[in-house]
Amino acid sequence: MLTDEQRQDAAHAILTAEQTRVVCPQPSKTWPEMTLEDAYDVQRRWAEARIEAGAKIVGRKIGLTSRAMQQASKMTEPDYGVILDDALYYDGAKIEAGTFIKPRLEVELAFIMGEDLSGAGCQVHDVLRATEFVQPALEIIDYRTEVPRQIVDTIADNAAFGAIVLGGRTIRPFDTDIRWIGATLSQNGTIEESGVSAAIMGHPAAGLAWLVNKLAPLGSGLKKGDIVLGGSFTRPVDIASGDVIFADYGPLGAIGVSFS
Repeated sequence: MLTDEQRQDAAHAILTAEQTRVVCPQPSKTWPEMTLEDAYDVQRRWAEARIEAGAKIVGRKIGLTSRAMQQASKMTEPDYGVILDDALYYDGAKIEAGTFIKPRLEVELAFIMGEDLSGAGCQVHDVLRATEFVQPALEIIDYRTEVPRQIVDTIADNAAFGAIVLGGRTIRPFDTDIRWIGATLSQNGTIEESGVSAAIMGHPAAGLAWLVNKLAPLGSGLKKGDIVLGGSFTRPVDIASGDVIFADYGPLGAIGVSFS
């Protein structure tokens, strides 16, 4: 367990890395005794600093929910972070690649909450009842620390969240079987990844149920209007300046974004 001062130092290091675009040492390397509780508190302190600078929390992200992502990250359990409004983009956006350190991109679904959802024992059907819309989304992930990373490093680093891109069609959660929403991810005209949303813990809403149960002991939960990224169902693709990305979700439309 870290001291209050050590937690603050870790949050400051990650914030500085984000601002300077220069990675910092892994918190677990500096403080080998770091626990999951420490890591989430470091994340909270980082988020508070970003909010003090003018950002606003508009939702949450869940990471490492699919086997593909756990294998890619060499992790064994999900994690979560916050989504900030200054990292929210929409279909057709032109994004400066230099905003990030080493960005990678993933294919996901975003859940737009229609009502608050909290408490232990949350199940997939509870998530579906509380969700107003489901929408295609891309997540840009970024590491503010050196690699290789332990789970505490990823958590402290806001679960590697960089930005979110929303697009395509919004659908209601019962309009289709959202387990079988598929997508292809093209980079500069070449399909690099494809996947189906059932790869996320068997159901894309399962990650949200996991998160609600995880937040319950903290007296927290999801709020009406929150944007919640349910997790990637493809492996991440490295992106750089000049790249053009196109994610095709079939009947749910597509998302196009370019990087300068």
